[in-house]
Amino acid sequence: MPHDPAAPQAAPVAPPAPPAASGEDAVLRLGELPFAAAAGLLARYGLALHAVADGAPIPGSYWGEPEAGVIGRDVYARADTPVHSLLHEACHLIVLPPERRAAVHTDATDSVEEEDAACYLQIVLADALPGVGRDRLMADMDAWGYSFRLGSARAWFERDAADARDWLAARGLLPDA
Repeated sequence: MPHDPAAPQAAPVAPPAPPAASGEDAVLRLGELPFAAAAGLLARYGLALHAVADGAPIPGSYWGEPEAGVIGRDVYARADTPVHSLLHEACHLIVLPPERRAAVHTDATDSVEEEDAACYLQIVLADALPGVGRDRLMADMDAWGYSFRLGSARAWFERDAADARDWLAARGLLPDA
């Protein structure tokens, strides 16, 4: 068919935008937050946050880089460490009594109650970090692959975590509302 110069021309189509990051690539990383805010939050619980150089091994990391690591009262993280990992590992230390905390190196617990408490507390503490909050943290937990029997971090937190909340409350570990 010949080209008709009087026919309306379609506007040029812009190339499609690159797909939004998803899954593990979409989670919030420590380098996107003010380091002092994260360090200050952990300090409230007697923990010290240590910045690890980009690309360097993370001491005490159970899952390996870029996951946070724990040794005693110290939490180690790089700029590419997911915020959910930083909070989760810190919460493992927070839920431990001081005499057990001192002995931790890499693997903080073998208790289901402590694991559940750490998951619950990390969601609550996310509200104390600028630009994070519990909604973002729960979405990141799901994107990273945390597994909950109700299918998502939010469903677990809202409908199946009373035992974790009660465990934390009994030990005075929940921040004031």
